[in-house]
Amino acid sequence: MAVLKNKKMKIARIECDMSQEDLANAVGVTRQTIGLIETGKYNPTLSLCLSICRATGKTLNDLFEEEGYNEKSAKAET
Repeated sequence: MAVLKNKKMKIARIECDMSQEDLANAVGVTRQTIGLIETGKYNPTLSLCLSICRATGKTLNDLFEEEGYNEKSAKAET
């Protein structure tokens, strides 16, 4: 599965008035890691995703749910 650009995460970070460096410090990674996640070049672990959610006050679905994915799609897959 391809890693998608994470525009939602970038928007949430900006809404929190955080730089990539600020978010990186809050979750314990480098600024480069945050940049790579936002550009879709790095697929973060679940643990890192949860840390990012806590730091931005968002849920996993808010930040990491794929566009166009919904319950109807999930039911069709089963």
